[in-house]
Amino acid sequence: MEQPTKTIRRYRGDRTQDGAEVWVDGTPLPSRTDLKKISRDGLFEWSYEGAEPTQLALAMLANHLQDDTNALFLHETFMKRVVAY
Repeated sequence: MEQPTKTIRRYRGDRTQDGAEVWVDGTPLPSRTDLKKISRDGLFEWSYEGAEPTQLALAMLANHLQDDTNALFLHETFMKRVVAY
């Protein structure tokens, strides 16, 4: 039986003069406002509960899971337990 391959992604965030930026494997993480616009300007943030951390949670889950339906279902919990923590 063939084992599914596992993809490991590296997410990195930094605060710049233009605000918080997040990359996945060296590429800017798309905000996924096409899926759901939570943050007013599609911006990211972390370390608190709010619109920007929720947008980041959605973007990270959509990228990692490659499943928009599950990303939409899980993003608020992921924001509270991981992104805002």
